[in-house]
Amino acid sequence: MSLVAGIDEAGRGPIVGSLFIAGALFEEGDEGRLRSLGVKDSKLLTHKKRVQIEKQILKIAKNYKIVEIKPAEIDHAVGGHDGLNLNWLEARKTAEIINFLNPDKAIVDCPSPNIKAYANYLRKFINNQNMELILDHKAEKYEPVAAASILAKVAREEEVEKIEKKIGQKIGTGYMSNPQCQKFVKENFDKYPKLFRKSWMPYKKQVEEKEQKKIDEY
Repeated sequence: MSLVAGIDEAGRGPIVGSLFIAGALFEEGDEGRLRSLGVKDSKLLTHKKRVQIEKQILKIAKNYKIVEIKPAEIDHAVGGHDGLNLNWLEARKTAEIINFLNPDKAIVDCPSPNIKAYANYLRKFINNQNMELILDHKAEKYEPVAAASILAKVAREEEVEKIEKKIGQKIGTGYMSNPQCQKFVKENFDKYPKLFRKSWMPYKKQVEEKEQKKIDEY
């Protein structure tokens, strides 16, 4: 039986917390079973529903792997170190998942607008060069990718809960579009440095404002 892996990420854009990439391995032909669970793009499901469906996905999956990329590693890539950028970092972590799962076919939600360049770069880090590789934008239309998107999203949401528990306050979604998160960043950017993506413009802005304030006070 042919094995197919779906790969997707959650938490690419937030200023707080990690980026999670998940891979889920299924037998080709399991798509119908996943559909019957209600598997779809994680963004279209409530948190409660995602948690429920995740348990069922893991019963069907032959294997799975979730990789966490912490803010410091994201900043390192965004800063252009080691020839990286955020897309190339994602590609390398995706290859790590593919090599672990060792599918006959891998379907990847592509973060780059240039699918061909991303596919060529990703392929360089994959052990099995005979493996079929499908990359697409909005690849959650493929059930294995939608399943992976749910695993990644649940992992991301669990991290947000852990952060809130640890620091004893709400951080919102972690995205700057969220008012609660905006407030959290403004009040805590220098208090919990490991939580933030320092290469993100809103973080840099807070640092600049603090420096300016020091100069003005001086």
